[in-house]
Amino acid sequence: MGFVKRTYHIFWLLIVLCIASVQGQEEVEWSPEFRFTWKDFKGKVPSGSGAAATTASGISYDFSTFYENGEMQVDFNVYAYFYPTKSWYKPKICNDVTLLHEQLHFDITELYARKLRVKLANATFTDNVKEEVRKLYRSTIRQLNDFQNKYDAETNYSRNLPVQERWVKEIGEALDH
Repeated sequence: MGFVKRTYHIFWLLIVLCIASVQGQEEVEWSPEFRFTWKDFKGKVPSGSGAAATTASGISYDFSTFYENGEMQVDFNVYAYFYPTKSWYKPKICNDVTLLHEQLHFDITELYARKLRVKLANATFTDNVKEEVRKLYRSTIRQLNDFQNKYDAETNYSRNLPVQERWVKEIGEALDH
């Protein structure tokens, strides 16, 4: 039974990966070494947008279940991704501060990927594991979106330099732990 469930989840993961590769979706997994340059922003600026830049990032996960000593176990992976072809900037109004601001959006996504990993590791699941994982994911995504909006509001989209510097420090410290 555990093998069948694990195979089922792996099968669906492979389908999702195949669809993503067919669609040519480029993605970059978060790592401490990866720091943005403007060349990473390959998307087209939408007409009429008032924003200087947009970082498209998100969290994805996969999981499988198996039984060990009669008890269901859950293996999971959680990733923070940056999507270059959906990210864009306006060269005439962007600078190094804007780039750093955008980098922090991706770093915040990684922080919330870590939060989801902790939630999943500490959760107790029933036979409804698929929906329970989805619920934890959706909750984390809502929290991530709220936090991203708070970051933009407090920094005034990078224009409030002292507050931007405070966020850089706080997010950097959080990533180091």
